[in-house]
Amino acid sequence: MAELPYRSWVEVSRARIAANYNAVQAAVGPAVEVLGVVKADAYGHGAVEASRVLSAAGARWLAVSSVEEGVALRSSRIDARILVMGGFFSYEVDALEEHALTPVVHDARDIALLRDRAIRFHLKIDSGMNRMGTSAPAAEIADALRPAATQCEGLMTHFSSAADYSSLQTEQQMERFKCICIALRQVCPLPRYLHLSSTNAIAYNRREAWQNMVRPGHAIYGYVSPARGESPARILEVSPALAWKAKIALVKDVPEGAAIGYGGSFRAPRPMRIGVLSVGYADGFPHRLSNKGKVIAAGKFAPVVGTVSMDLTTVDLSNAPSLKAGDTVTLLGEEDGAVLDAQQIARIAGTISYSVLSGISARVKRVYL
Repeated sequence: MAELPYRSWVEVSRARIAANYNAVQAAVGPAVEVLGVVKADAYGHGAVEASRVLSAAGARWLAVSSVEEGVALRSSRIDARILVMGGFFSYEVDALEEHALTPVVHDARDIALLRDRAIRFHLKIDSGMNRMGTSAPAAEIADALRPAATQCEGLMTHFSSAADYSSLQTEQQMERFKCICIALRQVCPLPRYLHLSSTNAIAYNRREAWQNMVRPGHAIYGYVSPARGESPARILEVSPALAWKAKIALVKDVPEGAAIGYGGSFRAPRPMRIGVLSVGYADGFPHRLSNKGKVIAAGKFAPVVGTVSMDLTTVDLSNAPSLKAGDTVTLLGEEDGAVLDAQQIARIAGTISYSVLSGISARVKRVYL
């Protein structure tokens, strides 16, 4: 690739996004609809481009968090069905209809807002996560659904800890959802789509929870959370689709004892050659990597020294003497056999890989390969 004129950028592989989607589809089989989750700007990968790739790969459904995200995709001529998982407010109903968005309803009383509108919806059951979704009994749900039965095309829930096999919470949530479905079936037909599973329930083969639709997000971008407890073997292998790079703004030599960065949080234990990177926490490089993180410089790991600043980060380049100002280092990705992925970075920063990826700010350029 030609030298890019950016201070910091991410490289997103279209081929890997498509391959990851195809891996999910192969794992669940042709009878299960695969809905690609592109919320939060496709976990930092770029929602519009990811949606185009997924649509070309065969995805008929995509999922976003908000009406605003859905409208943005429609404005970019994304034609797939779009599920708005985070719900809607009353003032957004017109936009739902205008842009042919499919909202998730989280309170059965909100179904009334959609009656007599050309709006289909999915209803979410709170099966035990105690976040979004209705906790109403089946009889109350059935009463609310009857006048809008032709509009409801999905019934769903969301697992709290699908990769945790040291707990029975997922089994309990599955049972709660099943009981609601049984009770509803006695008084009205069930909607076309039933869906409970995101990435972890797919990857660890919780087959009963797949029903006829699954909602992979993290897997589409190349990640599966590690399991806890005695889990079955993974049936899904995916590869990270994003690499993050930054240019070296300045290289300098500092003497032994030099205090580096805000607060002098690092003191050079010896004469050192340091590089100042053109990336900081305003770009999404976690502040908690201060004096703990690392990057890849000339194929070798280079530790972060000093405090991560808003726009700059300092690293030890003593083992990469060939690098100079204007050269590139890898913050996330692979370089000459050295690998840093979002899960590794998250462990160092004390966070989760979802946060690392979605936290890459808009001022970091996206380059699609």
